[in-house]
Amino acid sequence: MAGARVVVLGGGFGGITAALELRKLLGGEPTIALIDRRPAFVMGLRKLWVLTGRGTLAEGTRTLSALRERGIDVRQGTVGRIDAASRTVTADTGTVPYDYLVIALGAEPRPDLVPGFSPAAFNLYDAADVERLAARVKTFTKGRIVVGILGVPYKCPPAPYEAAMLLADHFQQRGLRQAVQIAAFTPQPMSLPVVGAAGCAQVEGQLASRGIVFTPNRKVERLEGSTAISDRGSIEADLFIGVPPHRPPALIKSLGLQLQGEWLFTDPKTLRTSASRIYAVGDVTEIPLANKLPLPKAGVFAESQAKVAAAHIAAEITGKQSDAAFDGRGYCYIEIGGGQAAKVQGHFTAPGGPQVEVTAPSEQALMEKIEFERSRLNSWF
Repeated sequence: MAGARVVVLGGGFGGITAALELRKLLGGEPTIALIDRRPAFVMGLRKLWVLTGRGTLAEGTRTLSALRERGIDVRQGTVGRIDAASRTVTADTGTVPYDYLVIALGAEPRPDLVPGFSPAAFNLYDAADVERLAARVKTFTKGRIVVGILGVPYKCPPAPYEAAMLLADHFQQRGLRQAVQIAAFTPQPMSLPVVGAAGCAQVEGQLASRGIVFTPNRKVERLEGSTAISDRGSIEADLFIGVPPHRPPALIKSLGLQLQGEWLFTDPKTLRTSASRIYAVGDVTEIPLANKLPLPKAGVFAESQAKVAAAHIAAEITGKQSDAAFDGRGYCYIEIGGGQAAKVQGHFTAPGGPQVEVTAPSEQALMEKIEFERSRLNSWF
């Protein structure tokens, strides 16, 4: 298909990987454009390091325009319309035709879905709010901190628990741990349902060993300042850190593509959507697992899915076939403080249900987490 044009929507894990993988597979042709409303990429895990003063956002931020040196036509703009019939994408900066499309628009934190969410609470998934929170943590000397999961799904499921444990470690180092109470809650029946009861027992044991009170099955109805009003009473805090529910971009509902709940449906192996020549990868999709839970929304899955989608697109463009398939294997890290992390790893899409383990915490796992960011920033940019 001489002169073919591939458009990638989204400059996160999935979008960047898809664009670069396509360029690698297809050489100098065809044109590969990447559109994102943001000018830069920063990995979500860095917000936890900002929270406790271990790093800055700037240290992990890279401009998407740098991908132009890798042969990617990077355009900054907000996508407002996708027309599968005419194969065009319309953004506020203009209309772009495509022959193949990769939708990697991610999931958006939606604090507006939580009545009463105001500046009295902090949004753990908003970079600017985390910087505001970090400044508050520096001056916090006593009282109660609550990390609350306010709805599901949300990206990087271990992150709220990491935040609680890193805060415990932070105040321990400052000699203030006895003066600071830390609690965490979730609307789910256990901390990380996808890892199973045994894995959750490990995670919840780590929380308990650090004096962090964990409460499952707490469904918040609204916030009143820094107090969460739940179906089982009030949860008071001097400092409330919220994890808003996540939803797909509003654009998704208007596409006319098949949905899985509110999210884009894809073939779980090839990442093809219900429309010809349109693929979707990463957090904008929902892939149900054998135990009826959805595949967690995590960058490592977006990355591997993007490679599969790119392989199929490249094969179609070159008139070949590809047997590439998303195998559902992945991992992430749970930083616990004290220079250590645990690792969650396994086969999430296994036919009998997720086969996932949580490893014992180690310094090696923390080094792997640090390398996870470093290696990707270096290879992408």
